[in-house]
Amino acid sequence: MNPRRATASVTAAAAGLIACHSCRLLVCRPSPSNRQTIRCPRCGARLHLRKPNSIARTWALVIAALILYIPANMLPVTVTTYLGSSQSDTILSGVLYFMRTGSWGIALIIFVASIVVPIAKLIVLIGLLISVQQGWAWRPEDRTRLYRITELVGRWSMLDVFVVAVLVSLVRLGYLTTIEAGAGVVYFAAVVIVTMVAAETFDPRLIWDAMEREDESTAR
Repeated sequence: MNPRRATASVTAAAAGLIACHSCRLLVCRPSPSNRQTIRCPRCGARLHLRKPNSIARTWALVIAALILYIPANMLPVTVTTYLGSSQSDTILSGVLYFMRTGSWGIALIIFVASIVVPIAKLIVLIGLLISVQQGWAWRPEDRTRLYRITELVGRWSMLDVFVVAVLVSLVRLGYLTTIEAGAGVVYFAAVVIVTMVAAETFDPRLIWDAMEREDESTAR
């Protein structure tokens, strides 16, 4: 469908309606003079045309995730002890280890889930934030689709944390070798959680606002 044709139809906001973020019920928007908190009559959630301070909150979470990503990759995620000697492994060193031992499939899964996906999510969110702030009307459908994909695949970034948890629980059953989770796991889990929250705080409807404003100015 042509995005230009999509804007020709009346939007909910233009019709004086607000969509509930929780149950998707359309509610009549009160007059601007009414400053009381509006709640959904069906589920009780607070109603608003756009997520409050979406851009500022998303930027804050993205920057926090970028800061946390550094120790997540620099600090060890596992500490292996065998006969008194210890070895610490980061995410990248674990990927290299599986590659050296011929476990290319495991190395690829950990590399994609623990390195590629978090970086890709941050890049996409930064790109969406910049496009919204700059008022780009360029390909809104593709940007919205990219946001949905980013929101969907973000939860799989926890795969590395799950692998470490399983390794720790299994190897601790032995007597000669022990594996403990390192500090890197905590930072990596924080990166995943913060990026997931950042994706939730971003309002994809902001992508279409710039194009609607452009169409209104063209119509005038």
